Amino acid sequence: MHFDIITIIGILAGAFYIASQFQKDMISLRVLALVSNVLYLIYSPLHTDYQIPHLIVMPTFLVNLILLPINAKRLLEIIRLTKQIEQATVESPVTEWLLPHMHLRKHTAGSVLFRKGDKADELMYVASGKLKLQGIDHFIGPGELIGEIGLFSSEKIRTLTVECDTDCELYHMTDEQMYRLYYQNPKLGFFFMKLIVERLLRDVKRSAIKPGTV
Repeated sequence: MHFDIITIIGILAGAFYIASQFQKDMISLRVLALVSNVLYLIYSPLHTDYQIPHLIVMPTFLVNLILLPINAKRLLEIIRLTKQIEQATVESPVTEWLLPHMHLRKHTAGSVLFRKGDKADELMYVASGKLKLQGIDHFIGPGELIGEIGLFSSEKIRTLTVECDTDCELYHMTDEQMYRLYYQNPKLGFFFMKLIVERLLRDVKRSAIKPGTV
């Protein structure tokens, strides 16, 4: 079988794509996927001898033309959020396990994220801004997670109403995404157990210092 440069480029493109599917690190996955997209986009016009009618109906070319900006955008988002979480420790599970899988949303001041009694189906990380927990006069700032207690409760409902005290940038993750990550990395369960216990102990201490509370 004769291998020319065009065939080699096509083989490399496929190899990089396959390698990307075995990556657990999201940055490595996106980088390998981007390399694969670029190689496929080089391979396609060479393979069709630059015949535009054949090129624009070639599935390989069209799919990678669409995936290239998507993978580039995701990679930039991961790099951006890594810079945003410098206040967290390097070993933080939030940095390593959660944020690469979360999606950024912007919220304006006064927006209600959820109300007490709502269904709990999302976890959020505060990248910037400040959240207010109504009823207990407490605030959540950058570098903190919120929503984990509702996700792990048996009723799966929100225990407090939370609104944006300022304009906020929050990273969101659905409960299904989090459960999948838990199965991939059981240590995540211990992290959430520790986080929830700390939150509950903090709530107990807060209640103890309020006049008239038990």
